[in-house]
Amino acid sequence: MTAETNLSVEPPRPLRRTVESDWFRNFIMGLIIANAVILGILTYRTLLDGFVQVLRVVDMAITWVFVTEILLKMIVYRLGFFRSGWNWFDFLVVGISLIPGGQAFSVMRALRVLRVLRLLHIVPMMKQVTEALIRALPGMGAILALLALITYVAAVMATNLFGDTETEEVAQLFSDLPRSALSLFQVMTMDGWRFEVVQKVVDDGHPYAWVFFLIFIFVASFLVLNLFIALIVEALQVEQEAMQEEQIEALEEEAEEAHAERAEILTVLKELKQEIAALKATRDGK
Repeated sequence: MTAETNLSVEPPRPLRRTVESDWFRNFIMGLIIANAVILGILTYRTLLDGFVQVLRVVDMAITWVFVTEILLKMIVYRLGFFRSGWNWFDFLVVGISLIPGGQAFSVMRALRVLRVLRLLHIVPMMKQVTEALIRALPGMGAILALLALITYVAAVMATNLFGDTETEEVAQLFSDLPRSALSLFQVMTMDGWRFEVVQKVVDDGHPYAWVFFLIFIFVASFLVLNLFIALIVEALQVEQEAMQEEQIEALEEEAEEAHAERAEILTVLKELKQEIAALKATRDGK
């Protein structure tokens, strides 16, 4: 996602400094957290009506603060505001909050809690992790395809091996391909896999079925799923290196600006010395 500070449109400097300042970001972050707490409290049905009304007023006030924030950013960045994916996200989730109440919009109003997700780009560390995950999505798709292929092959095998049975419990697990795939997914997550799946198959007359399931767990859980961790770690490392390069470039720019300012000051001092020398020469000539 394009950083807001790299947008080409030059905004009014005081307003831009305010929007990009740490105190403004921390203020918005505090409001997001407070709003999340309020939305959580409003889920309780036993609150007093007066207290609920107060919370709703505070929620609406916070919403309008968010709207003001979006408007300020649009003034600062103009059309450049829409070049950032994070700005689009903020624009949509805040816009959902302005949908009027009523039964017809109850689902959209429930999406107000999405405003909490704005913390994903306001908190620097969360933003780094989120952008790393987004960059890792193509690789995750390939791993998911591999996992789906392995599950499909294992489901076909399990249906052929264990599906032809008169035991109702085993038939519910492996009588057809969809049920076998769902059962193997449970085994892959290792949620009650031993007694709810494997033990029933073993008791049904397949004493060595545990070998099949252990191989599947080893391949699907320990190998393929760990690829997700490796992919995310690599993406985080790349993101960290990119941030370090940006910091180094920012320091180099600051150093160049400081050097230019120093050279300009030295030039002005040199000119002043020349003017003073000329004045002295004129005075001595008189």
